[in-house]
Amino acid sequence: MSAAPPGPLTGRPTPPSKLWSTVWLLVSAAVVVWAVWTVDANWARLLGLPGEVGNYARLMGGGVLNNPTADPWAEYWVLAISRMLESVQMAWIGTLIGAVLSLPLGFLAARTIAPAPVVFAVRQVLNAVRALPEIILAIVLIMPIFGLGPLTGALALGIGSIGTLGKLTAEAVESIDRGPVEASLASGARGLQRIRWAVLPQALPEIVAFWLYRFEINIRASAVLGVIGAGGIGSLLSQLFNRREWEQIGITLVVIIVVTILIDTLSGAVRARIIQGG
Repeated sequence: MSAAPPGPLTGRPTPPSKLWSTVWLLVSAAVVVWAVWTVDANWARLLGLPGEVGNYARLMGGGVLNNPTADPWAEYWVLAISRMLESVQMAWIGTLIGAVLSLPLGFLAARTIAPAPVVFAVRQVLNAVRALPEIILAIVLIMPIFGLGPLTGALALGIGSIGTLGKLTAEAVESIDRGPVEASLASGARGLQRIRWAVLPQALPEIVAFWLYRFEINIRASAVLGVIGAGGIGSLLSQLFNRREWEQIGITLVVIIVVTILIDTLSGAVRARIIQGG
């Protein structure tokens, strides 16, 4: 004899409790209020921010709006562009260093490729590198050896890129389709052969996209490194701010913004083409 079907529902189900979400919201709000209260900032100066912004825009706009082919403005534009190209070169060399060194480390950090002890050790190394900002690497490790200059900036960017690119490479390797790997295994391919013919072709487009994205980040980071004397556009900006040469500062900032936008646009198009295809 078959069991009788269950009867219809007599009421709505009990809604889930919102107690914990409310508690976490209140705790988050309390942390924000505490941070604002203890940061000891002069919040009253925010009222004068629009006027200050307009004043500095007027000072820096004096150089931008002048004839760029006349003296001394032509010299300012040439100097800013040459230093910006130096920053781009630093970022490119740093990205190449990070890409070359992070590729094998990324494979060793992938759980689907390397044994667990190796994965754990390599991931801790990548975490340690990623925890150190490029400016700390330049001051503590690289500058005492190579001194001031673009080489220090490029090496700092390269070492700093290893941590992030290695982690992203490992994630890209772990997320590939296992079908080609199993097919290569069934055909008798060995470890390196499986990586070369089944893993790398799948993961490489995404890895190259990560390299391009890191190149964009390194361009911005190179400007910060220049402040400590590591070359590039940052060194020029540091000197100009010390001398309060606002007109030349305006020209330099315009060059930074325009070049960064152009590189971001081009890099984004290349990344989309690599990932999505034609």
